[in-house]
Amino acid sequence: MKWVLILIIVACNAAGDLLDAAGMKHHGEIRHFGPRALAHLIASLIHNRYVIAGLCAMATAFLAQMSLLSISDLSFALPASASSYFVETLLAKWILGEKISRTRWMGACFVACGVALLTF
Repeated sequence: MKWVLILIIVACNAAGDLLDAAGMKHHGEIRHFGPRALAHLIASLIHNRYVIAGLCAMATAFLAQMSLLSISDLSFALPASASSYFVETLLAKWILGEKISRTRWMGACFVACGVALLTF
């Protein structure tokens, strides 16, 4: 069951971050942070389907994380779910078309290797 929950966490975190990134690129840069501007931002984001879908995916990941923490140690759960960083890097490249430097690829690979060490 632990690995099923980790799979759900990784998939939902990656999907949530990808959808949030797409939604915010669609929305555009946030330049003002005053009370009126923040109210307008919230109203705008409520109607952004990518951001709403991203929030739903993140909520699912959160609930799966809580379930995982109820059956496993924190020292296992958090590092194991960090594999979402590697998955997110791949999706950023393939779906969002981001250019990822060699240094970032190396960092993502180091994270993946660290997650692999947890399985032993």
